[in-house]
Amino acid sequence: MRWSARAARRASNERRLGGSGNNPAVARVKVLPTAAGDPIASRVSKKLQNIGVVSLFTVMSRVLGVIRDQLQARVFGESVFIDAFVTAFTLPNLFRRLLGEGSLTAAFIPTLQEVLRDEGEPGAFRLLDLVATWLAVVTGGLAAVAMVVFSQARRFPGLDSKWFLAADLAVLMFPYLALICVAAAFNATLNVLGRFTEPALSPIWLNVAMIVSLGGAGLHYADSPLGELHWLCAGVLVGGFLQMGVPAVVLMRAGWRPRPALGLTPQVRQIARLMTPGLFGTAIYQINVTVSRLLAFSLPTAAALMFYANRLMELPIGVFAIAVSTVVYPLLARHATEKNMAGMAEDFRKGVRLILVINVPAAVGLALLSERIVRLIYQHGKFTAGDAELMASLLRLFAIGLPFFSVVNLTVRAFYAVKDTATPVRVAAIDFVVNLVLSLVLMRPLGVAGLVIASTTAIILQAFLLQRALVRKLPGMTFAALSSSLVKVVVGAAIMGVAVGAGDRLLGALLPGRRLADWLAVGALVPLGVGVYGVTLWALRIEGREDLAAVLARMRGKRSGG
Repeated sequence: MRWSARAARRASNERRLGGSGNNPAVARVKVLPTAAGDPIASRVSKKLQNIGVVSLFTVMSRVLGVIRDQLQARVFGESVFIDAFVTAFTLPNLFRRLLGEGSLTAAFIPTLQEVLRDEGEPGAFRLLDLVATWLAVVTGGLAAVAMVVFSQARRFPGLDSKWFLAADLAVLMFPYLALICVAAAFNATLNVLGRFTEPALSPIWLNVAMIVSLGGAGLHYADSPLGELHWLCAGVLVGGFLQMGVPAVVLMRAGWRPRPALGLTPQVRQIARLMTPGLFGTAIYQINVTVSRLLAFSLPTAAALMFYANRLMELPIGVFAIAVSTVVYPLLARHATEKNMAGMAEDFRKGVRLILVINVPAAVGLALLSERIVRLIYQHGKFTAGDAELMASLLRLFAIGLPFFSVVNLTVRAFYAVKDTATPVRVAAIDFVVNLVLSLVLMRPLGVAGLVIASTTAIILQAFLLQRALVRKLPGMTFAALSSSLVKVVVGAAIMGVAVGAGDRLLGALLPGRRLADWLAVGALVPLGVGVYGVTLWALRIEGREDLAAVLARMRGKRSGG
């Protein structure tokens, strides 16, 4: 009865707000009062508020991730132990991306949107029961099989002992696969229901658990590097349990009552049908990542450095690009469901502009300050100056692809919103071949740097091919309307780069080889660069300023209203 009453009130409000039929998108948005009383400004403000919430918690997660990596580097340095852990953790993450956060989310969200629209929350929760049960059964079975297979690794003679170590660690961590895949279904449901805080907190639980497990119990109770690795693996499992349990509790408080079910309803079949091509696309991408890490593991002590550099590159992606994609994707799916292609194109372009406004200057800053950032964060304990120098060179190479990687994430979701999971598969297949061929060609003369160059080249090509295919399918999604914004972003980033580069040279001349110079570079030049960039964009009248103005007007209205 509570569900039915809630659904009836929601339907009544939507009919009242969307009665004119002129703007179907407004019918799905709760209109909040603003200082100017403008419902459109309120809609924009609410969207940016959601992005801000996701960004805030993603910042916390990424910072905790850097702390986690810093702790691992301090404890293990660049050694076979941490290389084996990074490689082993890649394996359950491969299947997690395949069955959880990748193709499942892409297929589940549009279907759940339709069920929520037609049947209300009771229908949405019934579909969640079915999807979560199937996920638990399938991923639990896969984890069990994988654990048996990797436990027999020593039956294959002739391998280096580090491969046996990686296999042993994989056995310990494969249960994480089932936990995180079920968690992905819970988080997707919360996003569709308009709740972004709890899903954004999910990676935080994993990072906190791993930090506490290694930095607390591991350092106090382990008497060898292998023992410390085992405590780190325990942190992965505890973190996975929290990632699944917290959103489950939030959903139950929202009215969901878990009822395990293995039925094959039309919606479940639709999700499976949509997932099938998506599985191939996600598989290609994840196999791409896995192959790169296995190739890095085959080199002398390189896998962890490549992993850490990639994680630093992903920091600005996670802080903003993933946040934008997370909030914009349900809007794109809703527009596609309502056949509102103009609204879909508008929200897509706004999302791309927001991503590039942040990640283009972030790439410039990472490239200019890579050595100082790496030394400041990682050069402690067993992590040497030579390790820091090599990692900084990898970070510069990764930074080149940062803006392209950010845009790819949202572009793929635009395809998923219109239930086209085949096109990203074809593009991902090309990307895989390019990356593999370049990796094999470049790794011999250039080592791990060759692997990063191959990865960066492949992601740039993928961004170009995806955008071209998207415009062919949906002509309104062209980047032409963003050309003015792109020019202003590039000009702003260039001016910022000159200011930061000049400051970095000055610090190097005044404080050569001093740790203080690294602190000043990160603590002073980064805010300086942000300020210079922001003032430049404002002076150039970057498009989208009105969105920020709407948020500020709303905040002023709240303050004046007490």
